[in-house]
Amino acid sequence: MWIGSRYVRARSRNSFVSLISAISMLGIAIAVLVLIVVMSVVNGFERELKDRLLAMTAHASIEEVDGNLADAEILRDVALENARVSAAAPYIDGKALLVAGKQLSGAELRGIEPRLEDTVSGISGVMQDGSLDALQAGTFKIVLGIELAEELQVAVGDKVTVTLAQGMVTPAGVIPRTKRFTVSGIYRVGMYEFDRRLAFISLGDAQRLYRKKNTVTGVRLAVTEIYAAPDIVREVAREYGELVLVNDWTRRHVNFFRSIQITKSILFVILLMVIAVAAFNIVSTLVMVVKDKQSDIAILRTIGTTPSSILRIFITQGSIVGITGTLLGVVGGVVIALNLESIVGFFETIFGIKFLAADVYFISDLPSELKVGDVVRIALIALVLALVSTLYPAWVAARTAPAEALRYD
Repeated sequence: MWIGSRYVRARSRNSFVSLISAISMLGIAIAVLVLIVVMSVVNGFERELKDRLLAMTAHASIEEVDGNLADAEILRDVALENARVSAAAPYIDGKALLVAGKQLSGAELRGIEPRLEDTVSGISGVMQDGSLDALQAGTFKIVLGIELAEELQVAVGDKVTVTLAQGMVTPAGVIPRTKRFTVSGIYRVGMYEFDRRLAFISLGDAQRLYRKKNTVTGVRLAVTEIYAAPDIVREVAREYGELVLVNDWTRRHVNFFRSIQITKSILFVILLMVIAVAAFNIVSTLVMVVKDKQSDIAILRTIGTTPSSILRIFITQGSIVGITGTLLGVVGGVVIALNLESIVGFFETIFGIKFLAADVYFISDLPSELKVGDVVRIALIALVLALVSTLYPAWVAARTAPAEALRYD
């Protein structure tokens, strides 16, 4: 180990070989660092996607076939009797055109009861201005996503005209139904799909607006086990006993999570090849060292050093390069992954750019979630590849014949 470690350090006569060793070490470090950071970003996207989707969409929902559920309270009571249902809230979904001055935009309106809605989604936690509790029946107030508010150029306290496609028959013909609402709040989830297209009004106002009288679209559920949502919502539907439509978050957004898993697997394999290339640079480094140290090997053999000891010398040298490179990569990767959002924010501020455009990607921030299991797996693979890379050059060194090596010395 002493001889192998000395071979790694730069000397006046073999500084070029030591430089190659340093480059191999740096290559492994960069490859490990990049793989840790990339896996953390993919994990962060998966976490943020799940959290933000569930902040705006309930774990599951049950709707009447024709969209007019009259027994919402009965269905809600049946749902709450299920031990795996933690909350239930009625809702009304509809489409509308929002107009503010000369600005207009299509949007999805969702009628809710603020107190109950807060138990099935996290909309209260993403309010940037105003309060969700202001949505009381008869007040005709509306909560907009931040992107939608910017599109309409409105703020809290401004008026928005809601226009429906369903019209009223008058002597002059069919005219659209309209109603003026006051903006009482603005939320930001960080997903363009919601921030740009979804607005909230009170359940009572939605019933009057869409002429649903005492009916709703359906009931949204919050469950204790989010990955068991498909089974739980079906249990509740069977207990209710009527013909209804059931849905859950895994069915609505399953493609997002499936694509993330596929992307994660592909990226891991591709970047693993980068680590392999960096690790196998150790082969060329050790081959050069073995050629350079022929006379040293011969002298060691003549004074009684065994081939196995020669083998261990060069395995030690390659292992030091691999272990040091892996440790540097792990430390660097962990530090960057833990501070990635701050680092990205700094560069966005300095250069005035946005890495993820909100109108293109579902998530406008660059999240990161470091998992210990990923770090351990990446480090072990890098170490194994580095160790394997040392075997052939070390075996060649162990087979060196002293007489042949010293023939011209």
